Amino acid sequence: MAAPMVPTTFGRGTVRHFRSGVAISPAGAARASGMGSRGLARLHGLFAVYKPPGLKWKHVRDTVELQLLKGVNAGKAPAPEQRVRFLLGPVGDGEEKALTLTATSVPTLTNHPLVCGPACTSLKIGVGHRLDAQASGVLVLGVGHGRRLLTSMYNAHLTKDYTVRGLLGKATDDFCDEGRLVEKSTYDHVTREKLDRILALIQGSHQKALVMYSNLDLQTQEAYDMAVRGLIRPMNKSPMLVTAIQCIHFAPPEFLIQVQCMHETQKQLRRLVHEIGLELKTTAVCSQVRRTRDGFFTLDDALLRTHWDLQSIEDAIQAAAPRVAAELERSLGPGLGTQQLQGPGRPWDSRGPSSALGLESCAGHGQTPRLAGQWMDKNCS
Repeated sequence: MAAPMVPTTFGRGTVRHFRSGVAISPAGAARASGMGSRGLARLHGLFAVYKPPGLKWKHVRDTVELQLLKGVNAGKAPAPEQRVRFLLGPVGDGEEKALTLTATSVPTLTNHPLVCGPACTSLKIGVGHRLDAQASGVLVLGVGHGRRLLTSMYNAHLTKDYTVRGLLGKATDDFCDEGRLVEKSTYDHVTREKLDRILALIQGSHQKALVMYSNLDLQTQEAYDMAVRGLIRPMNKSPMLVTAIQCIHFAPPEFLIQVQCMHETQKQLRRLVHEIGLELKTTAVCSQVRRTRDGFFTLDDALLRTHWDLQSIEDAIQAAAPRVAAELERSLGPGLGTQQLQGPGRPWDSRGPSSALGLESCAGHGQTPRLAGQWMDKNCS
């Protein structure tokens, strides 16, 4: 059983509860039991917000933290304690009134917010898989004990879904449509069928890499069951692995692809669009990266900016808690009893797809990396 949470007093008088990551002022600790603790009791878990493009993830986290602190400190404070004071006052009806001490009950103001300040002064929020400033979509946050669940999500190697919008006909220095233009090209020869062939080849090469990085003995029943349930995951760090990719809209020069992947960065997804353009004998840049799912959180779970308040976040945490527990048990539980292999010769994490397209390295033969086989040249020329 976990040890109880012990408040610790620092030199400047701040009482910090380490497990929940909440800093409470010493004078506000007394009234936090009546006001702040009711708000903090439900602030333990995971929730998702929608990060708009153009904002850094740190700005989103700090804004949510500020709104939560406002909500917690805005709660109704308990009635102040009463103290008996002996006040000097006149007694009598005549002209000469005698002064005497009278016992009077007066409120104690030592814990008043205007005297000691807000009860909660800091609330630590953890961030899951991050999004860069240009990207948008689902951003998972953890508050209180939920920060430890972010580590469990990382260890589960859950997949994420993105919609990536590409633009044919030009190339830039950073693979974004707003970057410095370095090349223009024609794209009249590009068809939906050629694009689908490229995407199918990408998915096949990355699925082979996924099996390689999982270190599973595919001859065992446990590995077969995991494959059927879609639970094969890499055991350690790996390059970006694409588990599924398809084109959902094609209207040259624009195209929209849906990518399911893990261990990715948004820059790698933009580079993926660039390399797709090269394989199509043209160029392409990425104009939008939007995360639509992060593990078990989807766009439907993501809170918009207008709902970054205490009540909405508490409701989101409570609604997601059963699903979070079930999905983490499903993802982490079966892998514990599965027979794992160390890999022959060299460790599995020493090589992998040398680019987002799943290119095989030919460095040992003095050649540049290329797509496995000649199937691409024969079918897409």
